[in-house]
Amino acid sequence: MTKTLYIVRHGQTDLNKQGIIQGRGMNTDLNDEGRKQALAFFDAYKSVAFDKIYISELKRTQQSIQHFIDLGVPYEKLAGLDELGWGIHEGQPATQENRGEFLKIMREWVDGNLDAKFEGGESPNEVKARQQEALKVIMSHPEEETVLICMHGRALRLILCLLTDKPLTEMDSFPHQNLVLYKVTFDGVKYEIVDFNNAEHLKNI
Repeated sequence: MTKTLYIVRHGQTDLNKQGIIQGRGMNTDLNDEGRKQALAFFDAYKSVAFDKIYISELKRTQQSIQHFIDLGVPYEKLAGLDELGWGIHEGQPATQENRGEFLKIMREWVDGNLDAKFEGGESPNEVKARQQEALKVIMSHPEEETVLICMHGRALRLILCLLTDKPLTEMDSFPHQNLVLYKVTFDGVKYEIVDFNNAEHLKNI
C-alpha cells in the first residue's frame, strides 16, 4: 500500500492573531486572514485528486478546507487530530508569567518529560496515543491513496515525529505557520516528508 498525505495546519483565527492560546478546548472560527489563506491553499491544490479528507473535531479545521468538501471530497472528523489541550492556559492572553510557564513545560518536554502537562491539559504522550488511533483509521483504507489532513500546530509537530520515527523531544524541529503544508509519502514501509513547511501558496496574500 502506498499513500500520500497532505498535512496542513488550519488557517488564522483571531486568537492566533492576538497571541492567545487556543488548544483543544477553544472551538474558534477562522478570521478574514484565515479565510484568505484557505482560499489560497485551495487555489493552489484544487487540481489534486484527493480521495478523502480527515479533520479534527474543531471547526477551524473544517473551515480551512471547506472548499474541497464543497467539491464533493468525502471527509471524516477524528478526535485524535485535535490540538493538544493546554488546560488552564487556554483562552488566556500571553503575559510574562504564562510565557514563563510555557517555556518551563517546553524545556521539560525537550528534556524527555513527555508526561508533563498543565492542569486540565494533555501531555505529548497522551496526544501521541490518540494520534496513533487516528492514524490507524487513516491508514486502514488502502483505496484512499491521496489524503488531505487538516489539524493544529502543536499536534502537527507531534504527528510528524510519529510518522518519521523521531522522538517527541524533537517536535520543535518542525516549524509551521497557519495553513502551511507538509507533504508525506508512505511507500508501504516508511513515511518520508517530501515537502517541508511549504508556504508558497500564501505568498500573494
